[in-house]
Amino acid sequence: MSSGVRHPLLSVSPAKLRPTQMTVGRAEVVDKRAEWEKLGKKKRKELLAEHWFPGVLGPQNQIFIVDHHHLGLALLEEKVKQVPVMIQRDFSWLEPAVFWRTMEFNRWAHPYDARGERQAYEAIPAGLGALTDDPYRTLAARVRMAGGYSKDATPYAEFLWADYYRHHLKLKGGRVTAKQLQQALLLAHSHDTAYLPGWSGAIQ
Repeated sequence: MSSGVRHPLLSVSPAKLRPTQMTVGRAEVVDKRAEWEKLGKKKRKELLAEHWFPGVLGPQNQIFIVDHHHLGLALLEEKVKQVPVMIQRDFSWLEPAVFWRTMEFNRWAHPYDARGERQAYEAIPAGLGALTDDPYRTLAARVRMAGGYSKDATPYAEFLWADYYRHHLKLKGGRVTAKQLQQALLLAHSHDTAYLPGWSGAIQ
């Protein structure tokens, strides 16, 4: 049985990392790949050193990451061989069903699909490459980057915003247009979104 003590920083292939969510904003992954491609060798090393992946050891000693899924998928597609992972907890001794319930209890798992619907834990992909696109997750991220709300430590905060927008805006073809972003920004500063993490107030 683990004592819960942190492990040292590990070097792991992105292909071996297990996700703890089902979706990403595909456009965000594309943006991260573009940023990576612009960097020289030194800057790439610095980026990896500054963005280690928080992980949890799960059944069969597999490593499940609990953040940076977009970056992880981008680095996988860029064929990066190794990324730094800091193990937060060792749950490798738990049975899979107990492991996933424990992960969700700690808000380290988000078993919701691209429609925002709850799925069985078994539906969470076994690898980063199988994560599906949720364009509303991209919209939520772009609203935050445009100042619509503040970055918040609440786990899966941007998924909560994505679910709100899923029911209030229609994205044609899964793309975020400038007009839709402006509409989303107005909603972000309305009283309707005051319950969401990072809400920065209504426009008077």
